Amino acid sequence: MPQSSDKKRPVRTADGSVTLYSERFDECYHSTRDGALRESLQKHILPAFSLLPPKEEITILDVCFGLGYNSWTTLHYLRKHSSPEKVTILSPEFDRELVASLQNFDYPSEFEPLRPIIEAVSREGVYEEERFRIEILFGDARERIPEIDRPVDIVYQDPFSPKKNPLLWTREYFAELRRIVSDDVIVTTYSSATPVRMGLYENGFLLYEPPSEGVRSGTVASLRPLDLKPIDMELKKQRNPAAASMRDADFL
Repeated sequence: MPQSSDKKRPVRTADGSVTLYSERFDECYHSTRDGALRESLQKHILPAFSLLPPKEEITILDVCFGLGYNSWTTLHYLRKHSSPEKVTILSPEFDRELVASLQNFDYPSEFEPLRPIIEAVSREGVYEEERFRIEILFGDARERIPEIDRPVDIVYQDPFSPKKNPLLWTREYFAELRRIVSDDVIVTTYSSATPVRMGLYENGFLLYEPPSEGVRSGTVASLRPLDLKPIDMELKKQRNPAAASMRDADFL
């Protein structure tokens, strides 16, 4: 992957926060209708932390880092709530130029207390203190994720859409996720597409309708039963025999 070959422009979203439009992917980094900050909080952070069992240490995989909203919103949330003693966020990202620019990005005021962390990650690609560690895994996510050598407890599955970045939504990709996650893992994603859900289901994940507060629903996946409305993929297959996951071979 190149470090950057992408022209971008800022876009104001519905909740007032700013995202970017990527010319390369012909997509914004966030839903302009849901709002960048609200999307991170309601589709990823709140579902993940409400469903994950209490642990002293957790590891989060933020796929992909982009503008860092999911990681910054996680820190914003944890500073206001009781949380694990140690939180490590690992986040693959191929665009070094984008990360380097984030110290000057127009973030919402909620992130202002995080400014020293944002600046450190922008400069160095890593930040660590006693309670938090954030590390950008620069490069192709399909190459960097298999290198993770610790069980992942939360996955924010948040790349560009399956139509624009399909190799981060295939059955084989989800098989690699399945290999590195803990038994208690919570996977959150904005996607509700049948091929995405099939890829997760075919790798042993149970699927659920997430709680939603003013945002469009996505999917929550787990390896254990959750107290959420289940998604019956066997019924989905009966009603639509052509339903299938995306496969690497279709795009390579």
